[in-house]
Amino acid sequence: MASVVEIKDLVKRYKELTAVDGLSLSIEEGEIFGLLGPNGSGKTTTISCLLSLLDFNEGEITVFGEEMTPDNYSVKSRIGVIMQNVAVADELTVYENIDMFCGMYIKDKATRRQYVEQAIDFAGLRDYVKFRPKKLSGGLLRRLNIACGIAHKPKLIILDEPTVAVDPQSRNHILEGIEQLNREGATIIYTTHYMEEVEQICSRIAIIDHGKLIATGTKEELIAMIDHTETITAEVRDFDEALIDEIKALPHVIEAKLEEGKLTVSYSGGKHNLVRLVGLLNDRSVHLGRVYSELPTLNDVFLDITGRTLRD
Repeated sequence: MASVVEIKDLVKRYKELTAVDGLSLSIEEGEIFGLLGPNGSGKTTTISCLLSLLDFNEGEITVFGEEMTPDNYSVKSRIGVIMQNVAVADELTVYENIDMFCGMYIKDKATRRQYVEQAIDFAGLRDYVKFRPKKLSGGLLRRLNIACGIAHKPKLIILDEPTVAVDPQSRNHILEGIEQLNREGATIIYTTHYMEEVEQICSRIAIIDHGKLIATGTKEELIAMIDHTETITAEVRDFDEALIDEIKALPHVIEAKLEEGKLTVSYSGGKHNLVRLVGLLNDRSVHLGRVYSELPTLNDVFLDITGRTLRD
């Protein structure tokens, strides 16, 4: 597939701080590309450089095969940006806000009217077209923000934390809408602190930390990078903590710990891990409650690779 975004050896410094440090990324047409990193990892700076909102010290950025510059309006007109901070005009109605943003790119009045109506329906705002933003709930305000950003039908859409502090219904509506936009041909760059959203919608993911690219790939490829392949959790009673050493000696165990009556054992590979563990616990007369096995998630990958959680 054709590359929509190419970032090569990007460096952005703020005096003594290097916010982005030799970052290279390629985002292909038709992807929902998850850009993940802890707070301060360089995600927002990278996006700002991509949009030519910030100058950078070194590197190259091309979008749709063209160099991205502050005055490259032909490229900018094909990009939709929905940032974390809602940016709408409080004095305008829902309809007027969407019409204003769409009108920046679409000059033909009939086409613009059609696009605005489609954006209203897409965002589920038909019952609120005459409302002003201050009368909208947080979830509806987020939907308005998205409608303003996508009304002109951009081919590249950048969404930075679009579901922060919204109700579950609005979150589901937003995520379903993103997948619909992707099916209609838009390439998506998506940042979030909710790992379950990344697992649900992203086709490929990049993890950055301290301005560097740490890992990139599909969910399955990222999970394959870590040693951890299974976690077994058991609620236990009459557990002698000396058993921890016996459990650690079992095949493929990489970690075992007991916290508040809950035994957690992590494995690297192997089959029949659950059978061996339960067998040992039964032999030692440990009373078992609920026992369950979990495969690794992107949260495990992120913690293993960065040493931090996504919200750190």
